[in-house]
Amino acid sequence: MTRIGLLGCGRIGQVHARSIAQIEGATVTAVADAFPAPAQDLANRTNAKVMDAMELINSADVDAVVIGTPTDTHYDLIHAAAKAGKAIFCEKPVDLSSDRIRDCKAVVETAGVPFLTAFNRRFDPNFADLRARLQQGQIGDSEIITIQSRDPSPPPVSYIQSSGGIFRDMMIHDLDMARFLLGENPVRVYAIGSALVDPEIGDAGDVDTAAVTLSTASGKICQITNSRRASYGYDQRIEVHGSRGMLRAENVHETTVEMATEAGFARAPVQHFFLERYEAAYRAEMAHFVAAVENNTPPAPSIEDGLQAQLLADAADQSLKTGAPVDLI
Repeated sequence: MTRIGLLGCGRIGQVHARSIAQIEGATVTAVADAFPAPAQDLANRTNAKVMDAMELINSADVDAVVIGTPTDTHYDLIHAAAKAGKAIFCEKPVDLSSDRIRDCKAVVETAGVPFLTAFNRRFDPNFADLRARLQQGQIGDSEIITIQSRDPSPPPVSYIQSSGGIFRDMMIHDLDMARFLLGENPVRVYAIGSALVDPEIGDAGDVDTAAVTLSTASGKICQITNSRRASYGYDQRIEVHGSRGMLRAENVHETTVEMATEAGFARAPVQHFFLERYEAAYRAEMAHFVAAVENNTPPAPSIEDGLQAQLLADAADQSLKTGAPVDLI
Protein backbone atom coordinates (compact mmCIF):
# COMPACT_ATOMS: atom_id res chain seq x y z
CA MET A 1 0.00 0.00 0.00
CA THR A 2 1.45 3.36 -1.07
CA ARG A 3 0.67 5.90 1.64
CA ILE A 4 0.28 9.39 0.22
CA GLY A 5 0.36 12.78 1.89
CA LEU A 6 -1.50 15.63 0.17
CA LEU A 7 0.09 19.05 0.44
CA GLY A 8 -2.67 21.47 -0.52
CA CYS A 9 -6.36 20.72 -0.04
CA GLY A 10 -7.84 23.15 -2.55
CA ARG A 11 -9.39 22.33 -5.91
CA ILE A 12 -6.47 20.34 -7.33
CA GLY A 13 -5.82 18.56 -4.03
CA GLN A 14 -9.42 17.37 -4.03
CA VAL A 15 -9.04 16.14 -7.61
CA HIS A 16 -6.01 14.07 -6.63
CA ALA A 17 -7.75 12.73 -3.54
CA ARG A 18 -10.60 11.44 -5.73
CA SER A 19 -8.10 9.82 -8.08
CA ILE A 20 -6.21 8.11 -5.25
CA ALA A 21 -9.48 6.74 -3.86
CA GLN A 22 -9.99 4.87 -7.14
CA ILE A 23 -6.51 3.30 -7.24
CA GLU A 24 -6.07 -0.09 -5.65
CA GLY A 25 -2.97 -0.12 -3.48
CA ALA A 26 -2.95 3.60 -2.67
CA THR A 27 -4.40 5.61 0.18
CA VAL A 28 -4.30 9.14 1.57
CA THR A 29 -2.89 9.01 5.09
CA ALA A 30 -2.27 12.70 5.76
CA VAL A 31 -3.26 16.13 4.47
CA ALA A 32 -1.91 19.62 5.03
CA ASP A 33 -3.08 23.08 4.02
CA ALA A 34 -2.39 26.65 5.04
CA PHE A 35 -6.08 26.94 5.97
CA PRO A 36 -7.57 24.59 8.59
CA ALA A 37 -11.09 24.26 7.14
CA PRO A 38 -10.27 22.68 3.75
CA ALA A 39 -7.68 20.44 5.41
CA GLN A 40 -10.18 19.13 7.94
CA ASP A 41 -12.86 18.70 5.29
CA LEU A 42 -10.58 16.62 3.05
CA ALA A 43 -9.29 14.66 6.03
CA ASN A 44 -12.85 13.75 6.98
CA ARG A 45 -13.55 12.52 3.45
CA THR A 46 -10.33 10.47 3.17
CA ASN A 47 -9.99 9.24 6.78
CA ALA A 48 -6.61 10.94 6.89
CA LYS A 49 -4.78 12.88 9.60
CA VAL A 50 -4.40 16.64 9.46
CA MET A 51 -0.77 17.69 9.82
CA ASP A 52 1.32 20.72 9.08
CA ALA A 53 3.46 20.51 5.94
CA MET A 54 6.77 19.60 7.57
CA GLU A 55 5.14 17.10 9.91
CA LEU A 56 3.51 15.41 6.92
CA ILE A 57 6.73 15.30 4.91
CA ASN A 58 8.65 13.73 7.78
CA SER A 59 5.90 11.36 8.87
CA ALA A 60 6.72 7.64 8.95
CA ASP A 61 3.14 7.06 7.74
CA VAL A 62 3.80 8.80 4.40
CA ASP A 63 5.66 7.20 1.48
CA ALA A 64 4.96 9.83 -1.16
CA VAL A 65 3.80 13.44 -1.27
CA VAL A 66 1.54 15.22 -3.73
CA ILE A 67 2.42 18.91 -3.96
CA GLY A 68 -0.68 20.85 -4.96
CA THR A 69 0.15 24.10 -3.17
CA PRO A 70 0.82 27.51 -4.79
CA THR A 71 3.83 27.51 -7.10
CA ASP A 72 5.93 29.78 -4.89
CA THR A 73 5.89 27.09 -2.16
CA HIS A 74 7.08 24.21 -4.37
CA TYR A 75 10.81 24.89 -4.04
CA ASP A 76 11.00 24.50 -0.27
CA LEU A 77 8.57 21.56 -0.20
CA ILE A 78 10.51 19.68 -2.89
CA HIS A 79 13.77 20.18 -1.03
CA ALA A 80 12.24 18.99 2.24
CA ALA A 81 10.51 15.98 0.67
CA ALA A 82 13.61 14.90 -1.22
CA LYS A 83 15.74 15.09 1.93
CA ALA A 84 13.09 13.05 3.76
CA GLY A 85 13.33 10.37 1.07
CA LYS A 86 9.74 10.76 -0.13
CA ALA A 87 8.56 10.14 -3.69
CA ILE A 88 7.28 13.43 -5.13
CA PHE A 89 4.31 14.25 -7.37
CA CYS A 90 4.45 17.98 -8.13
CA GLU A 91 1.94 20.14 -9.93
CA LYS A 92 3.15 22.29 -12.78
CA PRO A 93 5.06 24.49 -13.00
CA VAL A 94 7.74 23.13 -10.71
CA ASP A 95 8.79 26.74 -10.15
CA LEU A 96 8.59 30.00 -12.07
CA SER A 97 12.40 30.15 -12.23
CA SER A 98 14.37 27.73 -14.39
CA ASP A 99 17.40 28.17 -12.12
CA ARG A 100 15.36 27.18 -9.08
CA ILE A 101 14.03 24.14 -10.98
CA ARG A 102 17.66 23.16 -11.64
CA ASP A 103 18.28 23.42 -7.88
CA CYS A 104 15.29 21.16 -7.22
CA LYS A 105 16.47 18.71 -9.87
CA ALA A 106 19.88 18.45 -8.23
CA VAL A 107 18.35 17.78 -4.80
CA VAL A 108 15.95 15.17 -6.20
CA GLU A 109 18.72 13.38 -8.11
CA THR A 110 21.04 13.40 -5.10
CA ALA A 111 18.29 11.92 -2.94
CA GLY A 112 17.39 9.38 -5.63
CA VAL A 113 13.64 9.77 -5.07
CA PRO A 114 10.96 9.35 -7.78
CA PHE A 115 9.65 12.67 -9.12
CA LEU A 116 6.72 13.29 -11.44
CA THR A 117 5.94 16.69 -12.97
CA ALA A 118 2.17 16.72 -13.30
CA PHE A 119 1.63 17.41 -16.99
CA ASN A 120 -1.63 15.48 -16.87
CA ARG A 121 -2.51 15.99 -20.54
CA ARG A 122 0.02 13.33 -21.53
CA PHE A 123 -2.34 10.87 -19.85
CA ASP A 124 -5.52 11.99 -21.61
CA PRO A 125 -6.81 8.86 -23.42
CA ASN A 126 -7.30 10.77 -26.68
CA PHE A 127 -3.91 12.45 -26.71
CA ALA A 128 -2.17 9.27 -25.52
CA ASP A 129 -3.77 7.32 -28.37
CA LEU A 130 -2.71 9.98 -30.87
CA ARG A 131 0.88 9.77 -29.69
CA ALA A 132 0.86 5.97 -29.75
CA ARG A 133 -0.35 6.02 -33.36
CA LEU A 134 2.30 8.60 -34.20
CA GLN A 135 5.03 6.43 -32.70
CA GLN A 136 3.72 3.43 -34.62
CA GLY A 137 4.34 5.35 -37.83
CA GLN A 138 0.71 5.35 -38.91
CA ILE A 139 1.08 8.73 -40.67
CA GLY A 140 4.76 8.46 -41.51
CA ASP A 141 7.09 11.21 -40.34
CA SER A 142 5.43 14.08 -38.49
CA GLU A 143 5.91 17.46 -40.16
CA ILE A 144 3.55 20.03 -38.59
CA ILE A 145 1.88 19.81 -35.18
CA THR A 146 -0.95 22.20 -34.28
CA ILE A 147 -2.07 22.56 -30.65
CA GLN A 148 -5.05 24.72 -29.70
CA SER A 149 -5.88 25.48 -26.08
CA ARG A 150 -8.52 28.02 -25.06
CA ASP A 151 -10.07 28.55 -21.65
CA PRO A 152 -13.76 29.46 -21.35
CA SER A 153 -12.94 32.65 -19.43
CA PRO A 154 -9.90 34.37 -17.89
CA PRO A 155 -8.92 34.01 -14.25
CA PRO A 156 -9.02 37.04 -11.93
CA VAL A 157 -6.36 39.68 -12.58
CA SER A 158 -5.07 39.04 -9.04
CA TYR A 159 -4.17 35.52 -10.22
CA ILE A 160 -2.59 36.82 -13.44
CA GLN A 161 -0.31 39.10 -11.44
CA SER A 162 1.34 36.17 -9.66
CA SER A 163 1.00 33.49 -12.36
CA GLY A 164 4.28 34.09 -14.17
CA GLY A 165 2.46 34.95 -17.39
CA ILE A 166 0.48 33.01 -19.96
CA PHE A 167 3.46 31.01 -21.22
CA ARG A 168 4.49 29.73 -17.77
CA ASP A 169 0.98 29.33 -16.41
CA MET A 170 -1.25 28.22 -19.29
CA MET A 171 0.82 27.36 -22.35
CA ILE A 172 3.36 25.34 -20.37
CA HIS A 173 1.01 22.34 -20.72
CA ASP A 174 1.08 22.77 -24.50
CA LEU A 175 4.84 23.28 -24.58
CA ASP A 176 5.26 19.96 -22.79
CA MET A 177 2.80 18.35 -25.20
CA ALA A 178 4.81 19.72 -28.11
CA ARG A 179 7.96 17.99 -26.82
CA PHE A 180 5.95 14.84 -26.13
CA LEU A 181 4.73 14.68 -29.74
CA LEU A 182 7.76 16.07 -31.56
CA GLY A 183 10.11 13.52 -30.04
CA GLU A 184 12.91 16.09 -29.95
CA ASN A 185 13.55 19.41 -28.28
CA PRO A 186 12.75 22.58 -30.23
CA VAL A 187 15.75 24.73 -31.10
CA ARG A 188 13.91 27.95 -32.02
CA VAL A 189 10.93 29.70 -30.40
CA TYR A 190 8.96 32.65 -31.79
CA ALA A 191 6.02 34.18 -29.90
CA ILE A 192 3.43 36.87 -30.46
CA GLY A 193 0.63 37.97 -28.15
CA SER A 194 -2.02 40.56 -27.37
CA ALA A 195 -4.41 41.52 -24.60
CA LEU A 196 -7.72 41.20 -26.44
CA VAL A 197 -9.92 39.61 -23.77
CA ASP A 198 -9.39 41.90 -20.79
CA PRO A 199 -7.39 45.17 -20.89
CA GLU A 200 -6.57 44.72 -17.21
CA ILE A 201 -4.53 41.65 -18.12
CA GLY A 202 -2.47 43.89 -20.41
CA ASP A 203 -2.15 46.46 -17.63
CA ALA A 204 -0.81 43.65 -15.40
CA GLY A 205 1.97 43.05 -17.94
CA ASP A 206 0.58 39.87 -19.52
CA VAL A 207 -1.28 38.84 -22.66
CA ASP A 208 -4.44 36.76 -22.94
CA THR A 209 -4.13 35.77 -26.60
CA ALA A 210 -0.89 34.18 -27.77
CA ALA A 211 0.68 32.12 -30.54
CA VAL A 212 4.04 30.36 -30.50
CA THR A 213 5.93 28.63 -33.28
CA LEU A 214 8.51 26.01 -32.37
CA SER A 215 10.98 24.43 -34.77
CA THR A 216 13.38 21.52 -34.30
CA ALA A 217 16.81 20.75 -35.69
CA SER A 218 15.27 18.25 -38.11
CA GLY A 219 12.84 20.87 -39.41
CA LYS A 220 9.62 19.80 -37.68
CA ILE A 221 7.26 22.66 -36.84
CA CYS A 222 4.78 23.03 -33.98
CA GLN A 223 2.26 25.84 -33.77
CA ILE A 224 0.52 26.56 -30.45
CA THR A 225 -2.33 29.02 -29.93
CA ASN A 226 -3.79 30.01 -26.57
CA SER A 227 -6.69 32.23 -25.57
CA ARG A 228 -8.10 33.03 -22.16
CA ARG A 229 -11.59 33.17 -23.72
CA ALA A 230 -13.72 30.68 -25.64
CA SER A 231 -17.43 31.45 -25.62
CA TYR A 232 -18.28 27.83 -26.49
CA GLY A 233 -16.42 26.06 -23.65
CA TYR A 234 -13.04 24.49 -23.00
CA ASP A 235 -11.30 24.12 -26.36
CA GLN A 236 -8.57 21.43 -26.45
CA ARG A 237 -7.50 20.14 -29.87
CA ILE A 238 -4.40 18.63 -31.44
CA GLU A 239 -3.58 17.87 -35.06
CA VAL A 240 -0.45 16.19 -36.42
CA HIS A 241 0.21 16.31 -40.15
CA GLY A 242 2.64 13.69 -41.41
CA SER A 243 4.19 12.44 -44.62
CA ARG A 244 1.47 9.82 -45.09
CA GLY A 245 -1.56 11.33 -43.45
CA MET A 246 -2.95 13.21 -40.48
CA LEU A 247 -3.94 12.47 -36.88
CA ARG A 248 -6.44 14.65 -35.03
CA ALA A 249 -7.79 14.69 -31.47
CA GLU A 250 -10.98 16.73 -31.26
CA ASN A 251 -12.81 18.33 -28.36
CA VAL A 252 -14.78 16.18 -25.93
CA HIS A 253 -18.47 17.11 -25.87
CA GLU A 254 -20.94 16.72 -23.00
CA THR A 255 -22.65 13.94 -24.95
CA THR A 256 -22.05 12.21 -28.28
CA VAL A 257 -25.60 12.88 -29.48
CA GLU A 258 -25.97 14.88 -32.68
CA MET A 259 -29.30 16.18 -34.00
CA ALA A 260 -29.99 16.89 -37.66
CA THR A 261 -32.99 18.90 -38.85
CA GLU A 262 -33.77 21.12 -41.81
CA ALA A 263 -31.99 23.88 -39.89
CA GLY A 264 -28.73 21.93 -39.92
CA PHE A 265 -26.69 19.80 -37.56
CA ALA A 266 -26.42 20.44 -33.81
CA ARG A 267 -24.23 18.86 -31.12
CA ALA A 268 -23.94 19.21 -27.35
CA PRO A 269 -21.50 21.83 -26.01
CA VAL A 270 -17.92 20.86 -25.29
CA GLN A 271 -17.10 20.04 -21.68
CA HIS A 272 -16.86 23.28 -19.77
CA PHE A 273 -13.47 23.20 -18.04
CA PHE A 274 -10.41 21.18 -17.14
CA LEU A 275 -11.92 19.31 -14.18
CA GLU A 276 -14.42 17.56 -16.45
CA ARG A 277 -12.27 17.38 -19.58
CA TYR A 278 -9.25 15.82 -17.90
CA GLU A 279 -10.86 13.72 -15.17
CA ALA A 280 -9.62 10.47 -16.76
CA ALA A 281 -6.18 11.99 -17.34
CA TYR A 282 -5.82 12.94 -13.67
CA ARG A 283 -6.74 9.41 -12.64
CA ALA A 284 -4.32 7.78 -15.11
CA GLU A 285 -1.55 10.19 -14.12
CA MET A 286 -1.88 9.30 -10.44
CA ALA A 287 -2.08 5.56 -11.22
CA HIS A 288 1.17 5.88 -13.19
CA PHE A 289 2.85 7.63 -10.26
CA VAL A 290 1.69 5.03 -7.74
CA ALA A 291 2.85 2.19 -10.01
CA ALA A 292 6.26 3.85 -10.40
CA VAL A 293 6.63 4.15 -6.63
CA GLU A 294 5.54 0.54 -6.06
CA ASN A 295 7.77 -0.87 -8.81
CA ASN A 296 10.71 1.46 -8.20
CA THR A 297 10.66 2.72 -11.80
CA PRO A 298 11.19 6.33 -12.94
CA PRO A 299 7.88 8.16 -13.43
CA ALA A 300 7.34 10.42 -16.42
CA PRO A 301 7.06 13.30 -17.05
CA SER A 302 10.19 13.78 -14.96
CA ILE A 303 11.60 16.87 -13.32
CA GLU A 304 13.78 17.25 -16.43
CA ASP A 305 10.59 17.46 -18.48
CA GLY A 306 9.39 20.16 -16.12
CA LEU A 307 12.63 22.06 -16.65
CA GLN A 308 12.54 21.76 -20.44
CA ALA A 309 8.96 23.04 -20.63
CA GLN A 310 9.93 25.96 -18.41
CA LEU A 311 12.89 26.81 -20.65
CA LEU A 312 10.52 26.93 -23.63
CA ALA A 313 8.16 29.20 -21.68
CA ASP A 314 11.09 31.46 -20.80
CA ALA A 315 12.10 31.62 -24.46
CA ALA A 316 8.54 32.41 -25.54
CA ASP A 317 8.35 35.22 -22.99
CA GLN A 318 11.68 36.63 -24.22
CA SER A 319 10.54 36.40 -27.84
CA LEU A 320 7.30 38.23 -27.07
CA LYS A 321 9.21 41.04 -25.37
CA THR A 322 11.88 41.42 -28.07
CA GLY A 323 9.77 40.64 -31.13
CA ALA A 324 12.48 38.26 -32.35
CA PRO A 325 12.84 34.48 -32.40
CA VAL A 326 14.93 32.91 -29.63
CA ASP A 327 17.44 30.20 -30.46
CA LEU A 328 17.94 27.57 -27.79
CA ILE A 329 21.39 26.16 -27.13
